[in-house]
Amino acid sequence: MDSTLTWLHPAWALAIPIVLSFPLGWLMFRALDISAANAGKGFDAIPMLLLRLLGRKTPVGMSWKRYAFSMLTFNLALFVITFALLYTQHKIPALNPDHKGSLGELGYKIGDDDHPGADTGVVFNTVCSFVTNTNLQHYSGEQHLSYFSQLAAIVWLMFVTPASGLCVMLATLRGLRGDKDLGDFYADLFRGLASVIMPYCLIVAVLLVGTGVPMTFEGAATATTLDGASTQTIARGPVAALVAIKQAGTNGGGFFGPNSTHPFENPSPWSNMLSIVSIVMLPMASMIMAGFMLRNLKHALVLYGVMLALLVVGLIVGVNAEMAPSAAVRDLPVAVSPNMEGKEVRFGPVASATWASITTATSNGSVNSMHDSLNPIAGAVPMTLMMLNVVFSGIGAGFENMLMYVIIAVFIAGLMVGRTPEYLGKKVEAKEVKLAMIAVLFHPLLICVGAGLFAATEWGQKTVANPGSHGFSEILYEFTSAAANNGSGFEGLGDNNPAWNIATGIVLLLGRFPALILPLAVAGCLAQKKRVPETTGTLRTDNLTFAGMLVGTVLLVGALSFMPAVVLGPVADHLAEVKTAAK
Repeated sequence: MDSTLTWLHPAWALAIPIVLSFPLGWLMFRALDISAANAGKGFDAIPMLLLRLLGRKTPVGMSWKRYAFSMLTFNLALFVITFALLYTQHKIPALNPDHKGSLGELGYKIGDDDHPGADTGVVFNTVCSFVTNTNLQHYSGEQHLSYFSQLAAIVWLMFVTPASGLCVMLATLRGLRGDKDLGDFYADLFRGLASVIMPYCLIVAVLLVGTGVPMTFEGAATATTLDGASTQTIARGPVAALVAIKQAGTNGGGFFGPNSTHPFENPSPWSNMLSIVSIVMLPMASMIMAGFMLRNLKHALVLYGVMLALLVVGLIVGVNAEMAPSAAVRDLPVAVSPNMEGKEVRFGPVASATWASITTATSNGSVNSMHDSLNPIAGAVPMTLMMLNVVFSGIGAGFENMLMYVIIAVFIAGLMVGRTPEYLGKKVEAKEVKLAMIAVLFHPLLICVGAGLFAATEWGQKTVANPGSHGFSEILYEFTSAAANNGSGFEGLGDNNPAWNIATGIVLLLGRFPALILPLAVAGCLAQKKRVPETTGTLRTDNLTFAGMLVGTVLLVGALSFMPAVVLGPVADHLAEVKTAAK
């Protein structure tokens, strides 16, 4: 493949959202950071009308604790309602033309033992997954969910959970700039939905329909094969509505089991490019919005640049690795070509590796290829991006995660010069540093403990599709994806069983809510402090020096936390292939 053409797709996939993120970030700032005096005026009238349904005429001021409590209460209500809807799906006649049964009636298999019957673990895992904006799927949507469940449970959560993360980001930004009032969670929620997410998704859905993505409430179609001897059932439904929010909301859950490899979710190169742009657009724009809210665009651009640099490096490594042939065709009488194993021929290795990097950098999790079939080093790229978990990540969550590393980088710089560290004019003291360290170390704790436990027991050993290092990579990837609230997987793993459903469900919850609340607590603490004047000794956080310190902090913590696991997984897998090739 010509080297110029190789990089054309990744270049456009990054250039378009980078350019559009700046005006969109400014629009988000104008739509979401509304002063009390302007509440309900102009386009803000719709969110305030929705707020009246809760019995409030105007937004109320909240401390970080009250804001966190409101967020948790709202998500608890989502959990209970969605669990009930999915478990009683077979008793709800609305929008169920194919008469789907209960999601809790799925059978599951552990090794060679078949255990049919109701599986509450599937429902638990599914609800945990979608409430946490993860969309890890241990089921196949077109086979197991009615249209009502897809829309009233799955798509509904796809809208409100990214909006919930955006709300926490807004409150955190207000605390960092010194506001004592961090805002009203429900006012922020309605503004995020009505002013940003829903309009954006409407545009994307219309464009997707234009590329051939179906949008219908009719049941599955029955087609006669060309030989006329048999028939085939073709699933369809309101696909465009789900695909739009699954990409824009950093959700990733597919209407169909094969996700964005399915021709109804992703029928053409145009839908592929539109999806990739939508995956990263709002996370990028939210960083620009942060600059306007903090009144410090230079600092926001430093964070934006660090995230972008890490993404570009991962993308380059991933694409280069996929340009090598797969080990599966080594020594076979076939032409040497880039790795096409597990790829859709419509997209090929370049578009697949590009998608794999961007979807894991942004905590999206949708796939247009089989990640389990990536060459080992290419497979290490999405795994690494999820382990770092700061490269744009989910809407709102990406800034929250990076903020913890910023606090640590500022603290380390203060130790180096013997000065009390400061961030945005506020002194960073022991309490803030402790909270940041808990947030940063909790992520690898969830991944390493979970992966180690399942690798050492039959819970994991009997569910991997491959032995040795690649099988360990499958286990490691699943826990990394759950802890990072991503949702993609090395899908050679047999993960639809009670052990995996319960374990990853718990990791999903622990990977989501502490990562949102701890940065909010840091911002709440800083908001109560007096602003100190800037001097010649103040560490600047808006230049290349700080960008380098921040990159170093992220990579150092990441290496210390995950290097042993990565060496046992994809690195050992790669070295085994090299050794085999040398023979």
